[in-house]
Amino acid sequence: MKKFEKDKVLLGIAGPALALAVAFVLTTLVLVVSGLDPIEPYSLMVQEAEYPDIQVLILNQTGTYYLAALAVAIGFRMNLFNIGVDGQYRLAAMLAAVVGASVELPGPLHVLLIVLVAVFVGAFWAGVAGFLKTTRGVSEVVSTIMLNAIATSLIAWMILPANLGEQVAGSNDLTTGIIPESGWMTGLAVEGGNIYGFTFVAFALGVVYWFVLGRTRFGFDLRATGASESAAQASGVDAKKMVLTAMLISGGVAGLTGLPLLLGQTHTYSLAFPAGVGFTGITIALLGRNHPVGLFFAALLISFLQKSSASLDQYGYPKEITTIMQGLIVIAVVVSYELVRQYGLRRQQRKVGEELAAQARENKEDVAA
Repeated sequence: MKKFEKDKVLLGIAGPALALAVAFVLTTLVLVVSGLDPIEPYSLMVQEAEYPDIQVLILNQTGTYYLAALAVAIGFRMNLFNIGVDGQYRLAAMLAAVVGASVELPGPLHVLLIVLVAVFVGAFWAGVAGFLKTTRGVSEVVSTIMLNAIATSLIAWMILPANLGEQVAGSNDLTTGIIPESGWMTGLAVEGGNIYGFTFVAFALGVVYWFVLGRTRFGFDLRATGASESAAQASGVDAKKMVLTAMLISGGVAGLTGLPLLLGQTHTYSLAFPAGVGFTGITIALLGRNHPVGLFFAALLISFLQKSSASLDQYGYPKEITTIMQGLIVIAVVVSYELVRQYGLRRQQRKVGEELAAQARENKEDVAA
């Protein structure tokens, strides 16, 4: 049993390690084919990451991506593909900003209200897909893609000055208004900038995620339902209820994704608010194997690639190098995990065969004795 556990850990590490190695080699080949130095861009990115302000940017971005990846991972553990994290996060951030800017409360209560609104909106938007799946059998992939598009249009309509938004003076940008200081979340001032307070909350949620899924009955039921709905149903678990619950929790966490930036820096939602974070979360969840520690290092890697490459164009290298690498990572992850899975199955079958053969020899020797 210990051998199998050891093999499981090693194979779990082998998947992402192989994917990163393949992505690195292929990106290097792209640079060579383009007639560029294949090594210098990586050196420049490492040098850029040595600056304290870049390190702060990387850490803050890691917190945001970590929340998006957690939301995706919760769905993955239930065998659900929640592609709608991006729409859930943006809609939740906007409405949380609207509510936050329209009230004034004592500091902790103000922040708590913003957090609750974000969780509720994200959960509600994901719950629509969960409801359609459990009652009408609609694939969550299809429904969440459509809900992303609806969320984008809904935000564009709500942020108009005639509705919930307002025009920024001297600019074409639209915003929801500034949240009063009582609704800001104090961060950690360090050399190079300010680490968002909600970044630490994001990492703490990783601990909660690990405990709930790995150490509670609810987590076991959720994982069991994801592995086999029919088996879970036979053991007394309401599979449809678990599917809906998983989508609600996934959406609730997705709703928190925009809060590090909202509470720590912008204090408003505008047209400049980042888009595509949810899709990056899918990449991170795949690379991190849905494990809280793996998600952290995957989010840190993607944040490093994005923030440290900002100045590459000053040295004649396209910043899109990191986009290419991220795309290659996704492809390499899918391929490498399948290769590792097949190898793991063959290795396990061989070990089981060897153990059965050894047991048979022992039994024969006992009979002969």
